[in-house]
Amino acid sequence: MEDNKIAVGLDIGTTKIIAMIGRKNEYNKIEVIGIGKAKSLGVKRGVVSNITQTIQSIQQAVEEAESVSGMKIEDVIVGIAGQHIRSLHHSDYITRNNADEVIEEADIENLVNQVHKLVMLPGEEIIHVLPQEFKVDSQADIKEPIGMYGGRLEANFHVVVGQVSSIRNIGRCVKSAGLELSDITLEPLASASAVLSLEEKEAGVALIDIGGGTTDLAIFKDGIIRHTAVIPFGGNVITDDIKEGCSIIEKQAELLKIKFGSAWPGENKETEIVSIPGLRGREPKEITLKNLSKIIHARVQEIIEQVYLEIKNYGHETAKGKLIAGIVLTGGGAQLKHLRQLVEYITGMDARVGFPNEHLAGDSDEALSSPAYATAVGLLMEGLNKEFKGEAVVEEVLDEDVRSEQEETIPQVQQEKPKPVKKRPFFEKFIESLKDFLDNAE
Repeated sequence: MEDNKIAVGLDIGTTKIIAMIGRKNEYNKIEVIGIGKAKSLGVKRGVVSNITQTIQSIQQAVEEAESVSGMKIEDVIVGIAGQHIRSLHHSDYITRNNADEVIEEADIENLVNQVHKLVMLPGEEIIHVLPQEFKVDSQADIKEPIGMYGGRLEANFHVVVGQVSSIRNIGRCVKSAGLELSDITLEPLASASAVLSLEEKEAGVALIDIGGGTTDLAIFKDGIIRHTAVIPFGGNVITDDIKEGCSIIEKQAELLKIKFGSAWPGENKETEIVSIPGLRGREPKEITLKNLSKIIHARVQEIIEQVYLEIKNYGHETAKGKLIAGIVLTGGGAQLKHLRQLVEYITGMDARVGFPNEHLAGDSDEALSSPAYATAVGLLMEGLNKEFKGEAVVEEVLDEDVRSEQEETIPQVQQEKPKPVKKRPFFEKFIESLKDFLDNAE
């Protein structure tokens, strides 16, 4: 790898696997230098169900990205989703030995590590511990306690939990594909960093990422993640419904959905008809677009209602929890015609489609700003931010000038975005233990 801080995001989705290689340019924007796509065959509803096929798909995507960029990929940042993900709220505190010294990074690390020791249900493991507000002694609602005096440090945490076996299976696939796993990130968090603006996170926003197998939700308010959920339905269920409802094969159903599909049945007239070639020697089938959009509408409505239930559970209807910026739709499913109008109609909230182009360099390929790439771009950003904080994934000795350049960039980055740094030390250990486990398993 180059010494020009390169990272690789690997989005293991239900319909496709994307490997994206990129680096930051001088304007701090992301330059994508290689992208590889493969059809994902071994993943069902965001969870690996066939290890061999998943390994092959990962290798295919990685090889394509390598040949486009002319670089060798060694380690990747992987996204995790699936119906086994759940989140909970927890508050914890530590009593500091010396209240005469100011609170440091190490104190927050101790507190985060303490939360990591929480006893979970059998077979579950903590993926992320995200601090929300802190409380120092009796002063509440502190966003950044570093540098303050206090004896007791307390915080509310958003804890994301997943199944150990699913996490290990992903690790297994990545390792067997000849790659190192440098980090695991929750997919809705990755998509959020790619498509949401700081103003939206501050005002309150719900990000709905409609993928093939799952629909992921991440809710932000006051700039802090408040709620995450994974709903086990996505674009594939819509395709299945079309397949059943019109008695056609999956490939045709998918094409129909993409080309003629609409989430709003009112706009199609009865006279609009699509003719589909029959299977070997059979008559062609005629399908009215009105019927097609009715099938899509019914399923999309169900998905949106489930997501809206989660938004209400979080507390959107309370004065304190109101999401002023409304909803941002992203993921491949967000490309469905009239989806935004349907979402606004069902939820009564403002909605927009989120494109991951805000952080990409100006001359990036147009195709990259499709909502389908939101997670991959977000994972790439995670990887680059991790490296920019001086925790380079590339274990090569950096040149002196690069190292000094890196040290210059560290202070600014930490001021802007202090929180993600905190979860690293434990995560490093978690990744280490995962690597050891995988090594021993062979």
